[in-house]
Order: sequence, then structure tokens, then C-alpha cells
Amino acid sequence: MLSRHEGLTDEQRAFQQLCRDFTDQEILPWLAQHRDEEWNAPPRERLPHRLMARADEIGLRTLGLPPEYGGVPLDTLTQALLVEELGRGEPGFTTTIVQNWKIAAEFARHASKELADEWFAKFTKDPGFLWAHCLTEPRGASDRVLQYNAPEASMQTKAVRDGEEWVINGVKHYVSNGGTASAFIVYANTDPTAGVRDGVSSFLVGKDTPGFSISRINEKIGHRLAVNAELVFEDCRVPASHLLVKNTALGGASLYLLQGRVLNAARAVGVMQAAFESTARYAQEHFHGGKIIIKHQVVAARLADMATTLETCRAITYRAARAIDAGADDASALALMAKLHCGEAVFDVARAAMELHGGMGVMLEAGIEKYLRDSTIFSHTEGTADMQRFKIIKAMFPATAGVYAGPDPVFLPDGSVAPGTVGTRASAAPA
Repeated sequence: MLSRHEGLTDEQRAFQQLCRDFTDQEILPWLAQHRDEEWNAPPRERLPHRLMARADEIGLRTLGLPPEYGGVPLDTLTQALLVEELGRGEPGFTTTIVQNWKIAAEFARHASKELADEWFAKFTKDPGFLWAHCLTEPRGASDRVLQYNAPEASMQTKAVRDGEEWVINGVKHYVSNGGTASAFIVYANTDPTAGVRDGVSSFLVGKDTPGFSISRINEKIGHRLAVNAELVFEDCRVPASHLLVKNTALGGASLYLLQGRVLNAARAVGVMQAAFESTARYAQEHFHGGKIIIKHQVVAARLADMATTLETCRAITYRAARAIDAGADDASALALMAKLHCGEAVFDVARAAMELHGGMGVMLEAGIEKYLRDSTIFSHTEGTADMQRFKIIKAMFPATAGVYAGPDPVFLPDGSVAPGTVGTRASAAPA
């Protein structure tokens, strides 16, 4: 059912209905016909091109583009509504589409007009054009989430200016759309003396740039339609004009990262909705002990718990989305809470769905086990669950919460930092 959340605009409801229809008429039928492929197809062949083509035909692929390039600006709440509906169908495919909205908007915020004109023209012309965001590295992934601001915790990927070019060297991994994208926003250290917050720049890199390669496609137990990859940059040269943000790129991407947590929560809500609907239907169509399953009190109680969890997750997700759009002081904490709570609750709901299906729940042909597989991914994307917990407390109690890495700074009576300790009062503030 469509969300009954109050206060939606006519446009939001129309977009919501568009995504619901696409899920019911395109994603779910495709998944029913290709269930074996979701599990067995080689990673490089797993992207559902038919669904991508249909998404492009109805404008979903390019929805988040700036208006001057034919798109519609999407606030955080609208994106959450759409992601929930698409996530109800297939969260991996949803990630593939949503990365386009998020990264296109991030690129538009920082690119020159000449660069935007060039690359958005390529994007709109090619129905298979996807974007990827290259932040995580094999070493220190949590430092990217917490932004522990010390040189030793900065990016291992480096970029050095050489005349009218930047030369990038390094490795990025766990990159969504990494194996299928045409354009990549890449983060690299450009100031070795600074930490993550003050020494990292962002660049646009095209897939055909010499020195760029895909080293492997990662296999995951869930979200398998999202082609996740490890990328290598070996003396990868990009024009100086492809520099998007110099030295303060992670600060410049704060909205992208904040929205990402809420959209991760919204995808989880979509999976919960699908798991609940499947289980409620099964409980009213199958018999045990001489009566339909739902009439057993223990089953009714567990269904009630699933429904309650679903609605509380939906509520905190929408609240966090509205807080971001309003620029509220508590937007960061709420987004972290939504990501944390929904990312863990979806596993409990999916497990209950499997158990209430009995033996059928573990059978591949029933499709219920896929909810559990997909649910395992949410607590690891957009930062691990424990990193969210740490950032929540940092946001709530900046004066007393600890630092992530290294010794806590020791402040002397005059406000200075004792020799041999780390940080300053500013660096002890929330990231």
C-alpha cells in the first residue's frame, strides 16, 4: 500500500505511484522470471538491462538531474518515498538507479558549467550510463565515515598535479555501480600533511581514462543486482578541469553522505514492507493445525511485531528526511539513527518472515530467503552499524564523547593540548 504519511505534495504522491507501478509491473515480474540469474549469473552479466531500459523510458534513470538538463530536483523526503517503493521490489537494482540521482546531483553542485554540459549530455544520450562514487578504500574505511582528522588516517589514494593534469594512484573498493558505471567521482589525498577533512579532493574520471581499470567484481550474499567492484588507478591522468573540490571534498559531499544514510534506511523499509506483505499473505492462505496460520496467537503476535517495527522504521526515516530538507540542527543525528535502526531491524523482520513460512521459508523457489540475504547488507553500507553509534553520540555530546582513533586529547588549564596527545578542541568536535 502507498504510504499514508501526512503532508505529501501531489508531485510526491505522483512520483511515489510511478515507482510503485514500476515495481509491480516491471521489477517483480522480472525477478519472478529470472530468480535463478539473481543467484547464479556471473557478476558482470547480472545487471538487468531490460529493467534499466524501462527505467530510462519512463524517466526514472535521469529523475534527479538538474532542471536545465531535463531532470527534476529531488528533496530527501521525495527520494526516500521513491526508494522505499523500489526497494520493495529489489534493493540491489534500487541502488543502481538511486546512485544516478545522488551522484548526478553531487556532480552538478561542484562541476563547472562546461564540464556539466559535456557529461550530462553523455548521460542523457546513453540509456546505460551510470555513475559511481569512489570513496571507500581497502585500508581505513571507517576513517572515511568518522573522518578522523589526522594525516595517518587520510586517503591512501593520492593525486598529484602535473602541469595541466592530475595524476591519480590508488585503489578503491566496495564501489556501487563500480563494474558498470561510465563516470566516477573519485576521492584522493592532495595534501599529505592534512587529514581526511582538510586534505582530500574529488575528481571526475571517465571509464575510458588511461590508467583506470576494474580489478574485480565483488560477490555479495544480497543486493546482487548492484554490481559492486574494486577499482585501480595507476598513473591515471585527468585534465585539471576535472578537479571538482580541492582539499575539502568530504565536507563538500556532506549532503550526499547525509542523504545516503536516509536512503539506506528507506531501502530497508522497502524490504521490510515486501517481507511483511509476503508473510501476511502466506499466513492467511495456508493452514496448520486445522486452521489458517494467522489464527494461531503466536503467529498473530509475530505479525504484529513485524508491522510495528515496519511503521516505526518508516516514521524515523521520513522524520530524518524532513529534518535534512529543513536544515534542522538534529538532521545529522536523526539520519544516523534512521540508518542504524532500520539497518538492524530489517534483519529481524526478514528472519521472522522466514520462520513464519516454516520449511518453505528456506526454499529458494519461495523467494523468502532473499529477504534475509538482502537484509544482511544494510548494516554495512553507508558505514557500519557501530560507526553510526559512535557518530550519534558525537553529534549528541560533542564535548565529552571520545575520539575514534588514537589517544583522547588531554586539555591543560589554559585550553591547550598536552604534549603527546592528539587533536584540538576543534578536532574533538563531531565529524
